[in-house]
Amino acid sequence: MFLRKQLLRSGTSIGANIEEAIGGQREKDFFAKLTISYKEARETHYWIRLLTGTDYLSEEESHSLLSDANEL
Repeated sequence: MFLRKQLLRSGTSIGANIEEAIGGQREKDFFAKLTISYKEARETHYWIRLLTGTDYLSEEESHSLLSDANEL
């Protein structure tokens, strides 16, 4: 259960930080938020791989989620 919550947290954080980046008032703010989004995407990849490796996610679910994370 904990792992799924971590996946949800990091996965939803990607889009939220991108939205904040778009609304940033300075270029520095924009790049800072995009950097955070990138880090959250990498963390999301980690959780997906971990959940797949422990059979919480099927290969099909994993592929779909990784594809979505890559798109973001």
